[in-house]
Amino acid sequence: MSGGSPLRVLHVGKYYPPIRGGIESYLKDLTGALKSKGVACSIIVHEPAGKLLRSGERDEASLVLAASYGELLYTPISPVFPFVLASSVRRFSPHIIHLHLPNVSAFWCLAIPGARAVPWVIQWQSDVVQSAIDPRLRPAYALYRPFEQGLLRGAASVIVSSGAYLEGSAPLIPWRDKCRIVTLGLDTERLPWPDAGAVAHAEKIWNSDDSLRVLAVGRLTYYKGFSVLLEAAAKLKDVRVEIVGEGGMKRELAERIRELGLEGKVSLRGELSDEALQGLFATADCLCLPSIERTEAFGMVLLEAMHYGLRIVASDIPGSGVGWVVRQSGSGILFPPGDADELASSLKFILEERGGRIIGRKKSLLPPKFQIDSVASRVLDIYREITDTGRGTLHPDPFT
Repeated sequence: MSGGSPLRVLHVGKYYPPIRGGIESYLKDLTGALKSKGVACSIIVHEPAGKLLRSGERDEASLVLAASYGELLYTPISPVFPFVLASSVRRFSPHIIHLHLPNVSAFWCLAIPGARAVPWVIQWQSDVVQSAIDPRLRPAYALYRPFEQGLLRGAASVIVSSGAYLEGSAPLIPWRDKCRIVTLGLDTERLPWPDAGAVAHAEKIWNSDDSLRVLAVGRLTYYKGFSVLLEAAAKLKDVRVEIVGEGGMKRELAERIRELGLEGKVSLRGELSDEALQGLFATADCLCLPSIERTEAFGMVLLEAMHYGLRIVASDIPGSGVGWVVRQSGSGILFPPGDADELASSLKFILEERGGRIIGRKKSLLPPKFQIDSVASRVLDIYREITDTGRGTLHPDPFT
């Protein structure tokens, strides 16, 4: 920026760590890497505990938490968000607003004059998929779509995490000339190798030397396909499955574990500390991502598995970037989404061909293209292109 002043970018997200989730982790990693490149970042997200508005410094970025009171159709309910956003735009005076979608609260940029005067970059994390599993989403999307398209119409640039997802995205068809493909990335510095105590704790959790150790990590929600993993586990003898995460399907999955007689083979661990989860990554044989819908657009947990050198077994979801990510690992196996027989066969293949576990490796095996520093450099190039040309500073009428 002119005069040596730093580029200021206001990020509008859904949640932020310590709330678990791949998108939350990416927001933290990206803003941290941008900060190291001289970009001043401010972040607005929801505070799910319904607390009063709080703000402060976290992870070397200005973080503003807007109170929210539960969720409706996976959407935080936050009456104060527009006021928080308007205040942040006035106070921070950003050069760019980076909107992380899907996020209903980002729609307030369409109505706030200060936000409309600033170029928008949209981080297109996922379409709002018309789910056959959750039929409520179809009528809800009819209400969501005009605002979504309004943001896309006004955006200076749209970042999509893979070419595969862009090709399969119907909402992005009219805006492909604005789309830039930049993969998501991971800060490996926040994922150290566990110490001896964490490894010993993980070994107690697995409680098995000969069985195939399968780790699955994610929110217990409709599109993650954990029930498919349970069906596959029931078809195998020597397997131990640890599912880490919380969510609305926990009771349903626990009941299915009982029905299939998997109490000794499958555990729902809930949320774990970072150290405990790192211990499981370091001592597992493979990571399984059995998601069944395009809502799983990328699979950040796949990058964590690559970092720790795990084999990957994942569903090859049509129109998703998951298959592309797995292929970059060089040792992953893809199976048709929802096919428990194929998943069981894939896990059996890994069991039969696996060598000895390598515990204590100290070097990340994450490919350079997924390192957050590389990703942040590409995002920064997009920012500079916008600020250098002045593109996107005057938004058209979003609904015409």
